[in-house]
Amino acid sequence: MATLTSSAARFKLVFFVPPSALIACKSAIFTAGAGRLGKYSECCFTAMGTGQFRPGDKANPHIGSVGVLEEVQEARVEVLCHGEDVTRKAVEALRM
Repeated sequence: MATLTSSAARFKLVFFVPPSALIACKSAIFTAGAGRLGKYSECCFTAMGTGQFRPGDKANPHIGSVGVLEEVQEARVEVLCHGEDVTRKAVEALRM
């Protein structure tokens, strides 16, 4: 069994995304270098679920209405990043 040896710190990046944006978000983080594990690339864990939120009085919600509980389908994505630089690039890729 092979082992992964690296002096770079490892970080786990976890984010939630609407299913319609899942492929684009995963592509962006993988392009930034996230999800590499040994001789493998584009490694992650994805689970579908239901998220909920209630926009507050001063919110300007993109989805739902102020004061109304909203439930939406979301994907939870977990991915390993090797090194702070890769982690920062992956987070920045999600902000675009």
